[in-house]
Amino acid sequence: MALIQHLDPNVRFAQQVDNARAYVLPFINNSIEVHKEMNLLDIGCGDGGVLLPFLEMGCKATGIELDVDKSNHARNFLAEFIQSGQAEIINLNIYEEAALQDYREKFDIIILKDVIEHIPDQSRFILYMKQFLKPGGVVYFGFPPWQMPHGGHQQVCRNRFLSVLPYFHLLPTLLYRTILRLGGEYESTITELLEIKSTGISIERFEKLALAGGYSIVASTHYLINPIYRFKFGWQPREQFTWLRKIPVLRNFFTTCVYYLIRKN
Repeated sequence: MALIQHLDPNVRFAQQVDNARAYVLPFINNSIEVHKEMNLLDIGCGDGGVLLPFLEMGCKATGIELDVDKSNHARNFLAEFIQSGQAEIINLNIYEEAALQDYREKFDIIILKDVIEHIPDQSRFILYMKQFLKPGGVVYFGFPPWQMPHGGHQQVCRNRFLSVLPYFHLLPTLLYRTILRLGGEYESTITELLEIKSTGISIERFEKLALAGGYSIVASTHYLINPIYRFKFGWQPREQFTWLRKIPVLRNFFTTCVYYLIRKN
């Protein structure tokens, strides 16, 4: 059952802006002082909503988005900043040589909001990103641990029951695919959900990849209730219980979102 933010880019953009202003920017700003001299890269920027609070502070920003429709929405929403030269939205694969030539060691901050769980070969990607950071630059990640109740992104299902059914994305692939087909999901949706099943990431795997990639963990916040759930379900954000956060593996099943800030060593 698609939520309104899945269908309406104006609603989606407004929610992205609100969440970034209230949670993402303060989280980063608690560890490093965000100021107008900074260059920001948002990988998988979507409709551009996460960028707006940073642009309002005077940062320069580049958004990379492969989805043409979303990148066009971002250009419309951020037209004022693009026209002034403060922002740009580009359709480019981050792995293309042109990206590395144009943006090597350009950015103070890289943002990946709800992106890393969609990326194949995450160990290569996290290591590759270092080339875009200035010395001492930081990367923000916000993502749902794979094992959490809706870590499979099944909320995009059109079947009302499957869209709210927790944990069934953890079933073996064949059984998972069969249930989706019996539920009447489009093949395109099934393909998307199976791709996410192959790339979903746990808290432990993320921390291991970050440290192995030559980063240090600057800050982290784990949420029992994801801040974005204010819009989806009307639930107020709540950080994870301290005792549960300390239990590896188990914490993934009950943590709906994590924020991490890592620094290039």
